Amino acid sequence: MARQSTASNGKINIAIDGPAGAGKSTVARRVAEALSYVYVDTGAMYRAATWYLMKHKISPENVREVLQHVPKMVIELKPDPSGQKVICNGVDVTVEIRSLDVTGNVSRYASIAGLREHLTSGQRRMAERKGVVMDGRDIGTTVLPDAELKVFMTASVKERALRRFKELREAADITLEQLERDIAARDKLDEEREVSPLRRSEDAIMLDTTQMGIDEVVDTIVSYCKTAIGWGD
Repeated sequence: MARQSTASNGKINIAIDGPAGAGKSTVARRVAEALSYVYVDTGAMYRAATWYLMKHKISPENVREVLQHVPKMVIELKPDPSGQKVICNGVDVTVEIRSLDVTGNVSRYASIAGLREHLTSGQRRMAERKGVVMDGRDIGTTVLPDAELKVFMTASVKERALRRFKELREAADITLEQLERDIAARDKLDEEREVSPLRRSEDAIMLDTTQMGIDEVVDTIVSYCKTAIGWGD
């Protein structure tokens, strides 16, 4: 489960991977709060990049133009009492990056190798001092392959669609059935992309949350961490 390797501050890095709608961001944020760790939402970084590129009307098929703009993107994650603010080139895009348009296109941009390499290097720098909880699709396999604790969170497509539907219940023109189709399609894109596809690391703990509440999931992962660093009960 863990390599029993901690920094001088007694902290480790935690990688939480899993498919779209598994609740990784919410859980990772709360795990970080419980442990007084730093939360890094890599998905928000890809969403911010997607927002930026769509705003500049750059298609994911136009890889050359995407890569020309990558160095121009400055994406920051800032702690906030209400969660975490996402800033892209000085603009607060925390709300905008959760739009259906961004959600529907993020996997297409995320499959571009140069974009992933740019964001991955920044994510690794964030984790150098340990004490980081990072969630995404390829954290345990690519971004932080040496993370001391890796968890692969999943749930049934139906359950993940239901959770996302509840989050978006005020959004117009979206049905539960459509969300199920969208999530299944995104799973396929994430699993089949050539660069850092979605897959479970061999040393990751599989955690199926279909029948679990958020509190239970958070408590479970916190207990994994305490075991990994020898805190005991």
